[in-house]
Amino acid sequence: MRKMEFKMERTGLLSVGDVLPVAEYKLPNSYYYVLGRAYAMSANYTVLERLKSREGKVTDVKETPRGYFVTVEFDEESD
Repeated sequence: MRKMEFKMERTGLLSVGDVLPVAEYKLPNSYYYVLGRAYAMSANYTVLERLKSREGKVTDVKETPRGYFVTVEFDEESD
């Protein structure tokens, strides 16, 4: 299992236990991921850190002084 953190701009969009699709987008030297219907966005990841799964399960939703964050768990099995 792999866990990733996504940043949300507002709360109430997701609940723990939700299974959501993840879209991958390429930048010149990295990749980033968007959760569901643009509910939240990940940090940038290198080519070696690319996500293999295309859907994940929400395990935590929290508010911090920096904003709202969602933790998503992915089933990363080797091919």
